[in-house]
Amino acid sequence: MSDASWPLNGDGVWCELLDQSVASGRPALFLDRDGVVVEEVNYLHKAADVRLMPGISDLIAAANRAGSAVVVVTNQSGVGRGIYGWADFDAVQKQIAAELKEAGATWNAVYASPFPPGDYPMRKPNPGMLMAGAAAFGVDLRQSWILGDRATDMEAGLRAGVAGGLFVGSGYEPGELETALGHGNQEFVVERIVTPADALDRVPFLSRA
Repeated sequence: MSDASWPLNGDGVWCELLDQSVASGRPALFLDRDGVVVEEVNYLHKAADVRLMPGISDLIAAANRAGSAVVVVTNQSGVGRGIYGWADFDAVQKQIAAELKEAGATWNAVYASPFPPGDYPMRKPNPGMLMAGAAAFGVDLRQSWILGDRATDMEAGLRAGVAGGLFVGSGYEPGELETALGHGNQEFVVERIVTPADALDRVPFLSRA
């Protein structure tokens, strides 16, 4: 299929709005994908390799119950590098969405940046994908949170003006956890969690009910 078959904006960024029924003015839960929604696989591009992270369906379901938008914001440089294409990305997304739906959870939007490392507005650590999601849903950024497994996720959250970021795991490079935590300040809380399930006790607008 050609790029015209996919929900791409003028810059070639995947911008898929799936459910806009959430009320304006609510906080959002921004999620990185690989290492947060699904287990990390180097350049994940096969549906058969999808494994949901422990507790992620419960977390997303809690955001659904709270009436908050769940917005996936993921760097996918494998597309820009030619390692896989949008058709592969789409197949993986459909598999993830199906497994989440079976567990009673659903996301509202997905933004995927195909650019290789560099200073692109719609590639983390720049906040472009978060800002696009916020605009689409009328999100209250000051009450929103981001979950990620890289320091760039935390920086993107900081630059977008969200309330806090939760760093999943220990990082990929030596010192990355410390770099991630270093983005925290009085207005932007950054904490480490082991699995996404831990976020249920950290994100104020979520509930285990």
